[in-house]
Amino acid sequence: MSEQYDIAIIGGGILGLATAMTITKNHPNQKVVLVEKEDTLAKHQTGHNSGVIHAGLYYRPGSQKASFCVDGARNMREFCDDHNIKYDLVGKVVVATNEEEIPRLENLFERGTANGVEGLTMIGPERLKEIEPHASGVQAIHSPNTGIVDYIQVSQAYATEYQEAGGDLFTNSEVVKINEDQNGYVLTTTSGEYKAKYLINCAGLYADKIVRMIGEKSNIKIIPFRGEYFELTEDSHHLVNGLIYPVPDPKFPFLGVHYTRLINGGVEAGPNAVLAFAKEGYKFSTINPKEFLGTLSFSGFWIMAAKYWKTGMSEMYRSLSKKSFTRSLQKLVPEIREENLVSTEAGVRAQAVDSTGFLLDDFSIIQTTRGIHVQNAPSPAATSSLSIGKYVADLAQSSFSL
Repeated sequence: MSEQYDIAIIGGGILGLATAMTITKNHPNQKVVLVEKEDTLAKHQTGHNSGVIHAGLYYRPGSQKASFCVDGARNMREFCDDHNIKYDLVGKVVVATNEEEIPRLENLFERGTANGVEGLTMIGPERLKEIEPHASGVQAIHSPNTGIVDYIQVSQAYATEYQEAGGDLFTNSEVVKINEDQNGYVLTTTSGEYKAKYLINCAGLYADKIVRMIGEKSNIKIIPFRGEYFELTEDSHHLVNGLIYPVPDPKFPFLGVHYTRLINGGVEAGPNAVLAFAKEGYKFSTINPKEFLGTLSFSGFWIMAAKYWKTGMSEMYRSLSKKSFTRSLQKLVPEIREENLVSTEAGVRAQAVDSTGFLLDDFSIIQTTRGIHVQNAPSPAATSSLSIGKYVADLAQSSFSL
């Protein structure tokens, strides 16, 4: 016999855990279960990012990304303070490397100011050299409140609070089928059956699959993009003090290759953004025929590909050519050499694309009759996790009459 729950949450990444923690703390009378397909928590997007606490600089004013990120960064720092989790406000510079990029940099500064990002300043090359002596640029934005943290450690703290508040958590529990009856949902997983009146989908790379599994129609498809990183050799760590970013292309939802000092030591350089041939395609050689065919059979993919094929080819070339990757990094820090770069783990970004080929540039959280689905939550989702968790919990309170 399977146990009866009020709410089942699918996905043990940082968003599923933040949502589970918030609901159990706010509604202790609700019986909540969280199922995760892997043997450990935070194994995919949460565990493969570079650990940046974003300040909220990039996002369109009025968007969920903007509001959730600014509030989320503040909440993240407070949570870390309360739970003795190490973080460091190393600061970030966004660098215009030529005069043509200055208008985009100014637009970015206006966005950040409109979003209420604290401490932003526009700086010239002299001040840039004081902050990042080895960076090169004609103008830059300095964001002193951008920080770094270990999001796996944060996720584990969320999980501890969730379980201490009475929530159940099961790993090695991949959802293989979902049936619906008059009492709610029956989740068939690799560890058994779980019954729940309501469902919250935080499945990340597989969020679209869960939506279709319950029989809902959707024009959204998760397209996986691999982000490949290099790690700087120890003798070149001194070239980077904090975070050094390029001015992003506003037509593309990726920030460009950049430098990130890590909370546990070391400096990463990257990522690029190349189409992955599997949802968990962390290596170029990883191919899941069924999942890749699913990408190729989606009409929105081909519209997107026609729109961005030049950028896509450039990213693929940079993936295959360390020399090209190095040249991109040298625009920001000219002293970097190929021998300073050592390959390290890649990440995979779950990017939602609609049937018109539009890459969703904001978070997308939808409701069905007895469910809530986080169907697009790329960066800055980790920074925003407490804000997103509260938003989903509030939706659950009103929709599920908690």
